[in-house]
Amino acid sequence: AEAIRNAIRETADYVADVLINEEGYSRCDYNITEGRWYDYEPPWHTGQAIYALTEAYRITGEQKYLDKAIEAGNWWVGLEIKDHPKLKGMIASLHGDHAGEVIVFATMSDGSAGLYRLCDITGDKRFGDVPTGAGDWMLRNMCLLDEGVCYDNVDPETGEVMTESSPFWPDKEEITLYDVARPNNEGSLFLDMYEYTGDEEYREAFLILCNSLVEKQGPEGMWMDFMPNFKEEGSVHPRFNLWYAESLIDGYELTGDRRYLEAAERTARTFARFQDSHGTIYYKNYLDGSRDRSSVTGSAVAFSGILWLRLRMHGVEGFDEHIELSKEWVLKNRYDRNHPDENLAGAVMNTRLRYKKGKLWLTQRDVGTTFGVRFLAAYYDDQFGDGLETRHEKH
Repeated sequence: AEAIRNAIRETADYVADVLINEEGYSRCDYNITEGRWYDYEPPWHTGQAIYALTEAYRITGEQKYLDKAIEAGNWWVGLEIKDHPKLKGMIASLHGDHAGEVIVFATMSDGSAGLYRLCDITGDKRFGDVPTGAGDWMLRNMCLLDEGVCYDNVDPETGEVMTESSPFWPDKEEITLYDVARPNNEGSLFLDMYEYTGDEEYREAFLILCNSLVEKQGPEGMWMDFMPNFKEEGSVHPRFNLWYAESLIDGYELTGDRRYLEAAERTARTFARFQDSHGTIYYKNYLDGSRDRSSVTGSAVAFSGILWLRLRMHGVEGFDEHIELSKEWVLKNRYDRNHPDENLAGAVMNTRLRYKKGKLWLTQRDVGTTFGVRFLAAYYDDQFGDGLETRHEKH
C-alpha cells in the first residue's frame, strides 16, 4: 500500500510543481529535443490535471494538491465567454494544435470532469456552474440528438457551428455528417450536468449519446467511423475509444442497462490485446494486431487500467493480469525524480514522435502523468481502500 501511496505523491507532485504553470494551466506538451513546452488543447489537459490532483488529495489528504487544483480551476472557469453575442456562456475551449484556433466540443468535455470533482470537494459553485453553462450552450447549439451526435467545432470569431467543413479534414472534398460530428460523450459531461443540477433533460441527452455509442460501435469494440480513428488504414487512437467506453460504464451505473456494460467490455478486451507482455500500449494500434512502436502511451496504459478495474468491480472477468501489468508499468516507467531535466523529473512516460515543421518532434505529454495518478488512486481504492465506488456513491 505504501508503494502505491508514494507513487501517487510523486506523480501528483509533478502535476502540482511542474505541469501547472504560473497562470494556472497545464503546460501540455514538452518537446524533449528543444527543451520547450507547447500548448495543446489546454482546457482538457488542465481539466485532467485537476481531476488527478483531486484524486491525489482524496487519497493523501495533502492540502497542496487541492490548492493547486483550485488555482487551475480558477484559470479554467476564467475561460467563460461573457461578451460575444452568440457564444455567451460557452468557454473558449480552443484546440491550438493542428486544428488551429477553433472551439472544439471534446476539448471542453474531456476537461470538464475535473471541474465537477473540484466542485464536489470545495463546494465552490463556480466549478459546477461554468462547465454546466458551457455544456448547456453545446447542447442547444451543437447537438443533433435525433442522429445521436454533436458537432465538433465552432468558429470562435463568428460563433457559428461548423456543419459543412472541418479543420481536421482540410483536404477532404466531400464532407459527411460523421466528418463534422461524433457521439462526443467523452467525460460524461451531460451526466455530470444532470447530477449537478437534477435537470432530467441532461440525463436524457447523456443516455441518447450512450445509446448512439452502442449502436455505432463495431464488433471490435471501436468507433471506427469517427476520427481520430482511421477506418481506411484500420488504426485506432489510444484514448478516444476508452473515453467512450468510460462513459458507457457511467451509463451502466446510472441505469443498470447491460448493453452499456457489454459495449464497454468489448472496448476493454481489444485494449487488453493491444497491451504487450511488458504492459506497454503504443500510440498507434491496428485492428490487424500490428502496432507502431515509435510512441509509448502511458496515458493509455493507465486509462485502460481504470476501465479494467471498473469492469471487474461489476463482475466482468479476465482483466486481472492486465490490471497488474498496468500497475507495474506505471510504477516502473517514470522519469527519475532526480532527473537532470526538471521538466521530466517524476513524470510518467508518455512519448509522441511526429514529423512536423520539417523535423522530428519528440514530445513528452502531460497526460501520462495525469491518467497515471487517476489509475494509481483507483488501484489503491480497489486493493487497500474500501473498494472502488460507483459515480453515484461518490456524489
